[in-house]
Amino acid sequence: MALVQYSESESESDFESGNESQRPPTKRLCTTKPSRDRSLLPPLPAAFHDLYASSTRVSVRDDPSLHGGRKRVIPHVEGNWPTHLYLEWYASKAELTLLSEVIQQIQEKLHGSRTKLHSLLHSDLGAQLPLHISLSRPVVLRTEQRQPFMEAFEAAMKDANVAPFDTTTDSLDCVSNYEQTRWFYVLRVRCPDHDELNRLLRLSNRALARFGQPPLYEVTAAAAAAALLSSSRDTAAKGNCKPAETDSSRYFHISLAWSLTEPSAAEKKQLASIDLRKLQALTIGFDCVKVKIGNHISSIPLTSRVP
Repeated sequence: MALVQYSESESESDFESGNESQRPPTKRLCTTKPSRDRSLLPPLPAAFHDLYASSTRVSVRDDPSLHGGRKRVIPHVEGNWPTHLYLEWYASKAELTLLSEVIQQIQEKLHGSRTKLHSLLHSDLGAQLPLHISLSRPVVLRTEQRQPFMEAFEAAMKDANVAPFDTTTDSLDCVSNYEQTRWFYVLRVRCPDHDELNRLLRLSNRALARFGQPPLYEVTAAAAAAALLSSSRDTAAKGNCKPAETDSSRYFHISLAWSLTEPSAAEKKQLASIDLRKLQALTIGFDCVKVKIGNHISSIPLTSRVP
């Protein structure tokens, strides 16, 4: 079995389910790390984005015409709560400009093809959308599992002692979701200095496994052997990431755009020539983990206790 290289959260509608009248899990708020360039107006608090993170439900059925042709991966089932763990990034105005330029280059490379590109930087109404790094697949919790999961995951996060960290972009790639119903144009990110991405991924996988949910970036025996053979060559490029079979550094990414059709081999070769030099100085900071259960979002701060 081949190693699955991608698990991106689906559209916002994929995380809407369950009885919305029930009391959500307790929310934990955290601050958003300030961008390098500050406008004259103060930024909105991070909690504001959590309150308005989901669009209004237009239909209870899977209607691709309402979502740019996308098909729902997780259907609406009473008592089921689509769940996603991730790291969120609200890009600054200057950062959005750089990212928009990359998307423009992608569109130019795909000019004349049947591939229709959809940006993830803004909504259809022009509002800025948050970008993210996934720490889980789109999974499902039952109503009675929501609170126990949150308590277990928060306790694991507290014991793990993971501090806020920065990362940088690495390269551009095109990957599909597990169902191969959408293709995403993503920026791969470098492993941070203290392996925080792998540490958070392992926390997420272990916590979800206790509730019968599959892991993200599961490594098969064959893929693990290949990773071990190549780890000695690229460890230096990954900072302090551990050269072990649990190293998923090559898969972490931030999605910029998507399409319903896979680009051809020739188009993928064209994408490899896109100029990313302006992104080399882009530093992305994270100081909390987001847990989205249904339409409710909790923020768990990254904190490092003094030894």
